[in-house]
Amino acid sequence: MNLPNTRRLATRLVATALLCWGSLAHAQLSIEITGAGANQIPVAIADFGGDAGSGRALTTVVRGDLERSGLFKLVDTGGAALTESSPIDFGGWKARGADALSAGSLGRSPDGRMEARFRLYDVNRQSNLGGAAYLTATPQLRAAGHRIADYIYEKLTGERGVFSTRIAYVLKSGGRYELQIADSDGQNAQTALVSREPIISPAWSPDGSRIAYVSFENKKPIIFVHSLATGKRQVVANFKGSNSAPAWSPDGSRLAIVLTKDGSSQIYTIGAGGGSPMRLTSSAGIDTEPQFSPDGAYVYFTSDRGGSPQIYRVSASGGSPERVTFEGSYNVSPRPSPDGKSLAFIARREGRFQLAVMDLSSRQVQVLSDSYKDESPSFAPNSRMIVLATEVGGRGVLSAVSADGRIKQRLSVAAGDVREPAWGPFTK
Repeated sequence: MNLPNTRRLATRLVATALLCWGSLAHAQLSIEITGAGANQIPVAIADFGGDAGSGRALTTVVRGDLERSGLFKLVDTGGAALTESSPIDFGGWKARGADALSAGSLGRSPDGRMEARFRLYDVNRQSNLGGAAYLTATPQLRAAGHRIADYIYEKLTGERGVFSTRIAYVLKSGGRYELQIADSDGQNAQTALVSREPIISPAWSPDGSRIAYVSFENKKPIIFVHSLATGKRQVVANFKGSNSAPAWSPDGSRLAIVLTKDGSSQIYTIGAGGGSPMRLTSSAGIDTEPQFSPDGAYVYFTSDRGGSPQIYRVSASGGSPERVTFEGSYNVSPRPSPDGKSLAFIARREGRFQLAVMDLSSRQVQVLSDSYKDESPSFAPNSRMIVLATEVGGRGVLSAVSADGRIKQRLSVAAGDVREPAWGPFTK
């Protein structure tokens, strides 16, 4: 079987240098929007009043988040600056075509921090939908913008926004590999780890405080858990043979991993701090790419036990696996959606490796991408978007597509290849 993980494990050797969490990356992800939702909500985001320069920067973040989601049509405000206490000309904003309006201000709190206040209005009903105030230091002004965009998104769609979440990915540039953590819009990238050789399979802990990944130190693949707050890391699996493909249990206490210590690649679980692994699968073939179901009851995985790479699931306590995919001869990289309704995976169709999504209740499958070399899908925590790695013009880029296939984005770095994306959890 020619699965991505097993192919990589045969070729990678690494000497890894640990960098302190917080060092800034030299390259930021840029986002190109290539598709939008069918029914966009017209929303006007007035310029924040108060500090003019910082207010414009904050407004730009909020507008960018909403536009990038593909669910909103930004209404031209004509440069109008409105504070949360400004009188609202609902008729005028309705004439501009807005269904919703956000107005706010940015000032200083008594302790010297920046304070962003805003209100959201239903223009048609001429009503106040609510508002909030966020305290932040100037360097974290973008974070306040993301939180405001999340508030607006949830009020207008009924779904929780993901603009405040982060994305981990691996950047390859000039023979150097970096594990980077960026905001969901690709900005504010920071480097957690640097290596002269590949880093693979980053996976977020459920609380977003740690990332598990595979490094090839000591001439073999080893699984580490890395604390983002301290930059410290811990070896979790360094058994004979390869140690790969870590995936967190929903409660953060365990990892599903792939080991070859007893022969071929098989699925095990292990404590998040290490310890003795428990074997979940036993087959004559290769079992790999485990992922827990959102309720922790099952582990999905890829196996060629039936003759071709297909997706199976097994009880998290062990037992007989059941096959999940039957359409096509090559289906790999299962990723259950956080709401438990869908399963994203990579399917080979007519020689093309493309992102597909299965409705787990109906078992209907929809191919969402039109590219050739998709891999490593990862759901946003609200289950609406999926980020994945693909290839354009011979260079690795990230793509994001909505679960219904209508909204599409492309994320790239001018200076290198981007691979192995993992979308982080909701922030507290």
